[in-house]
Amino acid sequence: MSKWTAPSPGNPRGVTILGSTGSVGQSTVDLIARDPARYHVEALVARNSVELLAEQARRLRARLAVVADPDRFLALKAALAGTSIEVAAGPEAVIEAAERPAEWVMAAVVGFAGLAPTLAAARRGAMVALANKEALVCAGHLLMDAVERSEGVLLPVDSEHNAIFQVFEPDQHRSVDRLILTASGGPFRNWSLADMADVTPEQALAHPNWDMGDKISIDSATMMNKGLELIEAKLLFGLPEDQVDIVVHPQSVIHSMVAYRDGSVLAQLGTADMRIPISHALGWPARIDGPSAKLDFMNIPALTFERPDSGRFPSLRLAREALVTGGYAPIVLNAANEAAVAAFLSRRIRFLDIARIVEDVMAGWSGLSDTVDTLQQVQAADLEARRLAETCCRAKALSN
Repeated sequence: MSKWTAPSPGNPRGVTILGSTGSVGQSTVDLIARDPARYHVEALVARNSVELLAEQARRLRARLAVVADPDRFLALKAALAGTSIEVAAGPEAVIEAAERPAEWVMAAVVGFAGLAPTLAAARRGAMVALANKEALVCAGHLLMDAVERSEGVLLPVDSEHNAIFQVFEPDQHRSVDRLILTASGGPFRNWSLADMADVTPEQALAHPNWDMGDKISIDSATMMNKGLELIEAKLLFGLPEDQVDIVVHPQSVIHSMVAYRDGSVLAQLGTADMRIPISHALGWPARIDGPSAKLDFMNIPALTFERPDSGRFPSLRLAREALVTGGYAPIVLNAANEAAVAAFLSRRIRFLDIARIVEDVMAGWSGLSDTVDTLQQVQAADLEARRLAETCCRAKALSN
């Protein structure tokens, strides 16, 4: 019998949200606020959005509010003056928030910054709702080992991995033929390389189906997000790299599939609303009511599928190479990509330079396949890869 029980008014679930002011965090707050009797909020963590964080903390009656930027501490303290809500700031406070006794932790801090608090929650045996790709990509074995040792559980929140989680039959693991991750193709699915050369940040941020944060939206435009999800899928579900496929499905109705050896293909379908996978994780092991629009089969468009084009979207190839290489490769891939995406958003490099910089940093890394055993090694490699990527960004900026 599972030790995990569903949240209920008689047995409310303790919740901490890491990244509460981001896109996934706000959706999580929305769901909890709709049924507050089933949850009590231990902590909310944001990077620097003090006003929204304070509003959320008041609304959910959180015990603790943390802002990662220490310079924003006084502003947060002032915003929550007159309440009994504890206030803290800084990277150490973020980790301490993850270590507090909430049964369920939403790990939604974007980027490598989410790794340390996610590991902290996993090590104490929490239910970790994972919306942070980078934690698994950069330190997958460390994170999976922490969950296993602590007898916690990892609940994937990315719509693709959550879809697989819902239709993956653990006792039929040997009967799985392959996992099929679906991709929308992003805003430039039909664009030529020549057209993509002059893409602006505004164009790249305009995703056709999903409402996401800036970094994830750019990753969708380059298709790096699907590359990162490829690495995640291998780690989460334990299948070899060659049994994980990607298919472009522009309508974003089927969120991913599991193909079994007997010819059966199980798929999870739904509208393009992140509150669906978040609801699944928030209520697990039961299902809860959700506010998302229900899928209307009489009015959905025809469902189509295409092969991904790694020639126009080299991030797919780079991510698969990183997965096969292992060792430091996924860390370097992720760090260089984060640095390049930031440079593109600040208009210092061009859109197509993002993947080129990632490839250059990976190609120049000595010992790319060496074993990574500690968080300190992960952190050191991340810093060095970012430094190298920034050097490449400056060179690209001068040549453009």
